[in-house]
Amino acid sequence: MDLNLAGKTFIITGASRGLGYATAEALVADGANVVISGRGADTIEAAARVLGTNATAVTADNADPATAQKLVDTAHATYGAVHGALISVGGPPAGPALNATDEQWRSAFESVFLGATRIATTTANAIKGPGSIVFVLSTSVAQPIAGLAISNGLRPGLAMVAKTLADELGPRNIRVNGLMPGRLDTDRVRELDARAQDPAQARSRHEATIPLGRYGMPEEFGKVAAFLLSDAASYITGAMLPVDGGLARRL
Repeated sequence: MDLNLAGKTFIITGASRGLGYATAEALVADGANVVISGRGADTIEAAARVLGTNATAVTADNADPATAQKLVDTAHATYGAVHGALISVGGPPAGPALNATDEQWRSAFESVFLGATRIATTTANAIKGPGSIVFVLSTSVAQPIAGLAISNGLRPGLAMVAKTLADELGPRNIRVNGLMPGRLDTDRVRELDARAQDPAQARSRHEATIPLGRYGMPEEFGKVAAFLLSDAASYITGAMLPVDGGLARRL
């Protein structure tokens, strides 16, 4: 299938590793240009070098109000246009709701919710013609995940922002969707498993709840994200698509 990505330019946040990097890798493999961002200069620049000449690195924090315009300006200055974005944010601190502090909620809101929304709207305003914006969310959009209270609180709201933007941007042929990863073999998920007394046992316990019987790989997510950003998904908008091996049981 030709995804018609050659020559198109996408902003990918949180792309120094994990799901953001896997998406950038899939897009570049199909001929797209990517502007990738991350908070660490060394790691995001190293990622761009591995991705090759179709990738440009920007050191930026999603919570910074200047980040959204900086990413759009870089895309225009380097590649002449922007056609969409994959907005991936770092996971908020783990823990129960009873122990979460006001500062943890505020910090997570600035990055996970407000920062992501700002990048989406700024990107949408810069797109001329058809485009696609994808939010990286979580299965917590549909059902809470034990020990991730702050994420459980913020991501469903961000999913509704995505659906609202899909309504508002549909007349401009800009699609907005969300992806809901489950247990994928990323540093973040390994860190969560490591909180258990026996990390290997914790992983086995989680795998037993997944119909496919294993954790997903970042590249499996990246291919789905590239499809959703591409013209091949031209009639999909306002959707929340699970990439979870069957973990979520909702319709």
